[in-house]
Amino acid sequence: MKTRPLAFFLSMVFAASSVLTAPMPALAAIELPDLGDVATDELSPLQENKIGEEIMQEIRRDPAWLDDALVEEYLNQLGHRLVTVSRDPLRAFEFFVVKDSTLNAFALPGGYVGVHTGLLLAAESESELAGVLGHEIAHVTQRHIAQIVGKQSQSMMLMLASLLVAALAARNNPQVTEAALAAGQAGAIQSQLGYTRDFEREADRVGVQTLEAAGFDVRGMSSFFERLQRESRLYENKAPAYLRTHPLTTERIADIENRVAAMRYRQVPDSVEFGLVRARLRVQSMAAVEALRMYTTLVDKHPNDLPSHYGLVLARSRLGRMNEAGQGVEDLRQRFATPSPFVELLAAEIALGQRDGQGAVKTLEAASRQFPRSMSVTYALADARIAAGEPGAAAESLRQALNGRSGDIRLWRLLARAQAMQGKRSGQHRAQAEVYMLQGSYPAALEQLELARKAGDGDFYELSATDARLREVRERVRELRREQRNDEQRDGR
Repeated sequence: MKTRPLAFFLSMVFAASSVLTAPMPALAAIELPDLGDVATDELSPLQENKIGEEIMQEIRRDPAWLDDALVEEYLNQLGHRLVTVSRDPLRAFEFFVVKDSTLNAFALPGGYVGVHTGLLLAAESESELAGVLGHEIAHVTQRHIAQIVGKQSQSMMLMLASLLVAALAARNNPQVTEAALAAGQAGAIQSQLGYTRDFEREADRVGVQTLEAAGFDVRGMSSFFERLQRESRLYENKAPAYLRTHPLTTERIADIENRVAAMRYRQVPDSVEFGLVRARLRVQSMAAVEALRMYTTLVDKHPNDLPSHYGLVLARSRLGRMNEAGQGVEDLRQRFATPSPFVELLAAEIALGQRDGQGAVKTLEAASRQFPRSMSVTYALADARIAAGEPGAAAESLRQALNGRSGDIRLWRLLARAQAMQGKRSGQHRAQAEVYMLQGSYPAALEQLELARKAGDGDFYELSATDARLREVRERVRELRREQRNDEQRDGR
């Protein structure tokens, strides 16, 4: 099975049919059974992982990927709290953020779950956000993607992929939509997307169960849908029928409320981190002057609200008002009952803005002892050491971190910078090759590995690792070229 068209198809299907995209005609609220055995003969877990990683390679090099380790770390902590009580607690998951103002989230093969910044900002409680994640986790644990593949031949899937792309791209271009319909294939799209409707309702049901097991307020999911319904009525009324992959939000709300009515009421306070992430994203999404004005007002209105104080200090930092920001960090430290990586990372960022690299390193070394499992602190400490002229210490810590996280693109990027500052060209090019491989840019990775081999300054270990990667990447490049030739022959070019 050729994975790239399939990967593209599946990513588009689940972007279109994820928890918050488009509604569909009403269905009765009934108790849903499990949907049965999955088609593992068509798509094995190993194939799912491979497809998911291919999609992630494209996402990692897309400007829409939010490269904010602190936000991603929070999302993964929240997501894994849900995964541990899901139907497949041992399954590997990775949660990431996409810079997009729309209210959406989506599941990909292999346990990858993406969340739009718009959804994070729109969620008014942590239970609402957890409800969305629980829904997407259910898509993965119930192996809905494998079942879709089991119901369609590859030729049917490829046809659906091209038409679905046309349909999604035509949301703001009715002429393209009409062209797709004129092709006589809209019925096939309706049939395929209709099959995902039961998946959406099952994901709601399983998501509510996961939400309850993780200790969140199960009413968070329905409250979020209620607000979504109010905000999306215009789209709901105008969406073409073949894009309506979800039950109408009124039906989904009723279905969820029927389920939670018998569950014990639980009032769950939001974590401080939930508010800090939202403040961080809001400052990033606004002009710095507007953010400063907004958070100054919020602090005046809510003098004890920690996220508002954090947002104010962050806005001052973004404006370059470092002295005020530095004083604000000291105030934050006094206000927080326990140390927070959000505050310490902000303190280090301000120190770097004041050209105090050693101060940033000192702050982050203390933070790494307080939060030894925080990857956001690990990244920031390596970055600060490079900025402070300590690339050797940075490289050593990065290699240690890579022992258990060889697929971490941020670690490899930092290692490439540290090696470059040390003048170690072999190590620099090899680390950059790993970055390109994680982005799916194999020809660029091959070029970097060849440069690493020719640099002549690598030790035995470095050369052995480079040679092994060279063999692997050369084979992958040959495979890609064969696929390209086959595609050209099929297209008659």
